[in-house]
Amino acid sequence: MTTDYDPIAEQYKRTKQQPWRAHVEAFTLMTLIGDPVGKTVIDIACGEGFYSRLIRRRGAAKVTGVDLSEKMIELARGTEAEERLGIDYIVGDGRNLGLGPEYDLAIAAYFLNYARNRAELDAMCVGVARCLKPGGRFVTVNCNPSCDFPSAPSYRKYGFETSVVGAWREEAPITWTFHLEDGRFDIENYFLSVRTHEQALHAAGFRAVRWHRPLLSPEGGAVYGQGYWSSLMDQPPLILIECLM
Repeated sequence: MTTDYDPIAEQYKRTKQQPWRAHVEAFTLMTLIGDPVGKTVIDIACGEGFYSRLIRRRGAAKVTGVDLSEKMIELARGTEAEERLGIDYIVGDGRNLGLGPEYDLAIAAYFLNYARNRAELDAMCVGVARCLKPGGRFVTVNCNPSCDFPSAPSYRKYGFETSVVGAWREEAPITWTFHLEDGRFDIENYFLSVRTHEQALHAAGFRAVRWHRPLLSPEGGAVYGQGYWSSLMDQPPLILIECLM
C-alpha cells in the first residue's frame, strides 16, 4: 500500500463532504449493511471514523476502527473525544489485525484496492476473514475492477478524476485525483480483476461473494437531477462487494 495518508488526512476527511460520497457511496454502503443493531462491527481502513460513527449511531453494539495511518486514527480519536460514542480506534494493518473471530460484521471503504498484487490481496482477505465469527459478513466499497478506467468518462464535476499511466493490465496503478477548494491530492489504487478478487476471497474462507452496483439516493436524484449523475452511474468507478463466511 503505497499511499501515505498521514500528510493528506485532513484533506481526505473533507472529501467525505463531496455529494457523490453521501448520495452514492455512503447511501449504497449503508443500505447494503442493513440493520446493525446489536452487532459487533470492525471498520477496516476506517480513516477518520466516518463509517464507524454512522454504524454506531445506527445501533451497533460494539465498533472498532482500524487504520494504518496514525494521523487518521488521531483524527478519529479527536472526534470521539468531542462526541463519545464508545468506539475504539487502533492503529493497525488490515493484513495482520491480530484479532480473533469476535465480529459479526466487517466493513471497509476502499481497502482491497490498495493490494498491488494477488499476494497482498490474499493477505488482506485472510486478515478480514480471521476476525469474523462463523456466519459473519464482510461488506466493502471498492475501486471497481469491472470499470475500464482508460476509457472512463471524466468524473471532474463530482470532485475527482481517475487516470491510468501505461498499459491497462493486471496490477496497473490507478490514480484518483481529488479536487478541493484549497488544492488537489492523489491516491493510488491498483487494478486486480474480478476473478482475482473472487479467488482471493474464496481462498480466505468466504463461501459467497456478491457484487453490487452503486445506488443513487432519492435525495441526490431530487436535488441534483438524474442527468447530473449519469457519468458516475453508467460507468461507476466504485463497486460494492458482500462476502459471507
